[in-house]
Amino acid sequence: MLQTDFIQRVRACERRLYRVARTMLPQECDCEDAVQEALLRAWDKLDTLRQEAYFETWLIRILINQCKTFYRRRPPEPAELAGDIPQPRQGDTPLLDALTALPGKQRVTLELHYIEGYSVAEVARILRVPEGTVKWRLKRGRDQLKESIIREEARP
Repeated sequence: MLQTDFIQRVRACERRLYRVARTMLPQECDCEDAVQEALLRAWDKLDTLRQEAYFETWLIRILINQCKTFYRRRPPEPAELAGDIPQPRQGDTPLLDALTALPGKQRVTLELHYIEGYSVAEVARILRVPEGTVKWRLKRGRDQLKESIIREEARP
C-alpha cells in the first residue's frame, strides 16, 4: 500500500477512530494521542496487514490496544475519584449517560455495533472474541441500558 493510499484510507475513518478512542479514554488529549500513536504503529507495521479489505478493522484493533496501553499508564486517581471504568463523555440525555456508565467491554461492543455500524462478525474480529461473546455483550448491554433509563425516568 502506498503512502497516499494509506492517508486516504485513514482520513476516511479518522472520525470513527476518534469516537472509538473516546469510548475508552476519559481525557480528550489522551484520545488524540492514542489515535496518533495507533496511526504511527499502523504505518510501521503495514507489512503485517494480511488483507487490505480488513484495513479499517486492523487499524481499530491497533487503536484499541493503544487505548488500553494509555489507560494502564495513567497515574492513579485519588481514591474518592477513582472508578472502575473510564468515563469518556457526559451527556444531557439519559441514553448517553447510561451508555457511559456501562462496563468498558459492553460499552465498546455497543459503540462498535450500534454507533459505528460494524456487523457482529466484524466486532468479533476487532475485539478478538467469538461472535457469541459479542452477541452476549450486546444483549447484556441493551438490558443494562434499558434498566438504567427506566430507573432514571422513574426519578421525580
